[in-house]
Amino acid sequence: MSEHKDFLRVKVEEDLKSGKYEKVVTRFPPEPNGFPHIGHAKSICINFGIARDFDGHCNLRMDDTDPTKEDTKYVDALKDAVKWLGFEWGETEYYTSDYFPRIYDYAIELIKMGKAYVDSLNEEEIREYRGTVTQAGKRSKYAERSIEENLDLFERMKKGEFKDGEHILRAKIDMSAANMKMRDPLLYRIRHAHHYRAGDEWYVYPMYDFAHCLSDYIEGVTHSICTLEFENNREIYDWVLDNLNLKPPRPYQHEFARLGINYTVMSKRKLLELVEGKYVSGWDDPRMPTIAGYKRRGYTPESILNFCDQIGIAKANSMVDVSQLEFCIRDDLNQKVPRVMCVLDPIKVTIENYEGSESIEASYYPHDVPKEGSRKIPFSNEVYIEREDFSENPVKGYNRLTPNQAVRLRHAYIITCKEIIKDANGNIIEIKAQYNPNSKSGQDTSGIKVKSAIQWVDAKEAKQIEVRLYDRLYKDEAPEGLEDLNPDSLQIIKNALIEPAVITEKADERFQFERQGYFYADPIDYSNEKPVFNKIVGLKDSWTKKAKTTETTPKPTPKQEVKKEVVHGEAQALNEEQKVLFDKYTSEFKLNNELANILARDEVLSAFYEEALSELNSPIALANIVANDVAKELKERELSELKFTASQIAQLVKMVDDETISSKIAKQVFEEMNKSGANPKKIVEDKGLVQISDPSIILPIIDEIIAKNPDNVEKYKAGNTKLLGFFVGQVLKTTGGKANPQVVNELVAKQLNS
Repeated sequence: MSEHKDFLRVKVEEDLKSGKYEKVVTRFPPEPNGFPHIGHAKSICINFGIARDFDGHCNLRMDDTDPTKEDTKYVDALKDAVKWLGFEWGETEYYTSDYFPRIYDYAIELIKMGKAYVDSLNEEEIREYRGTVTQAGKRSKYAERSIEENLDLFERMKKGEFKDGEHILRAKIDMSAANMKMRDPLLYRIRHAHHYRAGDEWYVYPMYDFAHCLSDYIEGVTHSICTLEFENNREIYDWVLDNLNLKPPRPYQHEFARLGINYTVMSKRKLLELVEGKYVSGWDDPRMPTIAGYKRRGYTPESILNFCDQIGIAKANSMVDVSQLEFCIRDDLNQKVPRVMCVLDPIKVTIENYEGSESIEASYYPHDVPKEGSRKIPFSNEVYIEREDFSENPVKGYNRLTPNQAVRLRHAYIITCKEIIKDANGNIIEIKAQYNPNSKSGQDTSGIKVKSAIQWVDAKEAKQIEVRLYDRLYKDEAPEGLEDLNPDSLQIIKNALIEPAVITEKADERFQFERQGYFYADPIDYSNEKPVFNKIVGLKDSWTKKAKTTETTPKPTPKQEVKKEVVHGEAQALNEEQKVLFDKYTSEFKLNNELANILARDEVLSAFYEEALSELNSPIALANIVANDVAKELKERELSELKFTASQIAQLVKMVDDETISSKIAKQVFEEMNKSGANPKKIVEDKGLVQISDPSIILPIIDEIIAKNPDNVEKYKAGNTKLLGFFVGQVLKTTGGKANPQVVNELVAKQLNS
């Protein structure tokens, strides 16, 4: 448990210290009348989390007191949601319906005490007699019935002798109470309906306010944690328990702010309306804010848990931005999922000077050194690229393929446009291109400088897939009803193309489609014959926003003839001085061609690099940080404006080389150096960022993560070795990136294979 405690945990801790309770027992008590949503996830985290933090227990209890709305399918959905989020409730779940006989007996006790009576007013009269906030209510004349008459009527209500609404059992409290909930609240109602669990045994069912507090008491709950909407109900909760003179200890109710998210509705009534009206495909539609919906869309339990942890526990209701939830899933997947290439809107590119075919080895995790895993990408003279990655009339700042601008095919070669083929309507249907055989990624000696790399797939080997692009279900920030639905919340692309290595037997597979977003193999509709992927969340793409506001593409004229255009002004070859540096960096320092090319061409960067090298003989590590992180800063500022020095960069790299800090932590330290100019050693000391390499510290963390993820352990042992990256990522996340990735990799593999 963290040192910072929310107000609920402070209260629990006080109760334990005072001896009020020996053991903490909480409960998650949903009504099984719909699928649980993201608001329930917060309640699950709070109730199960508090029980876990104080070595207590949390009961899963179905508050099934309304036979007209409840169903077994909702019970199953609730159980699945709790399990999926990683919580356990023990050997059995609980049901309020199991307590119906005891709750009925408690009602009899109140009648015998003269504290409950059978009322025969109709619903409208009850509402009228209740009064207003400024005017006291009026008690029903039926409150004067004798105890014997009330007992007789209540027994006959139980036997089904009366129609729905003909009588009702009420507590006898105070019709002038300031809290209108206390004006003789309803305790029991008549329902001639089949109960999914109790069958046809009962014709009377307890109201929430009566059943809830008694169910808590029966189960030995200590802390009954509810949302703020039940704050006024707390007085009834206490009244029932106090007046029945129950043997202590008894539970107490505590309230927290419910979760509200913009662009989202969480009313079960409104969600049911969406399902029954077929505005969505079901409770698990990936646009729905239900746990089942998030699960099918591809959200991870960790992302939901992190979101609930980030928003915290408050005493006042507030609205959370949905982008915070989207950030959590993006942040989680960024550390876990393999990168692959997919083209959603294909345009054909024929590479005229390429012959034959080859397989290009490419890492699934190009930016994450500790993770292993690669695939072979087929390459031939015909490929497909994204239509938006070519512009015949580019706006300023467009960095992809144009008639006058070369581009790299990701993991492959640099190509240049030689000819544009159009149809009779002026639409581009094909691009004729040429490749540079010396420009292969990782082995580039071409000297050509390009501004970006684009995704592509081989025309002959690519697999066709269906892609479902999901957006927010509502267009309005504070949606009220169906009129606020977003008509563009789902777009289906049936002819997207993807690398062939991606199409295998799926088992909970997620991918980053490079430059498109994160996607999930639909757990219901996916098959090898018909692969279907759901978009989980997009990537941050500043270009898209820019393009919408600035790009204006002229309309083509009818029957426009094919226009042939040739690239002019390719990147200049290295001059003699640059070539000397390039040869030195590749032969002497063993840099790859790409790094050597970047440094050799930029006089300021190469001088910075040489200065750092004079203090630390670590040429490859220094080259990486200078060519990437330092170069990025120099695009926006002059060298004299940088807050860090070459000497400090050398110190930072030395700490990575010495395994004092991990590469991931080094990025955090660099960001702080860039902001403050502080010495990297001081930053590491002040923030306690020293890398953990001791197996005795790391192993218990690994064992705990393995224990919490038995399903993924089974999948790994069944052959899904990509899950090694998942377990490594979880350990690094748990340690805040402090654990030594190499040590973690070795230990995780050892534990999983033992």
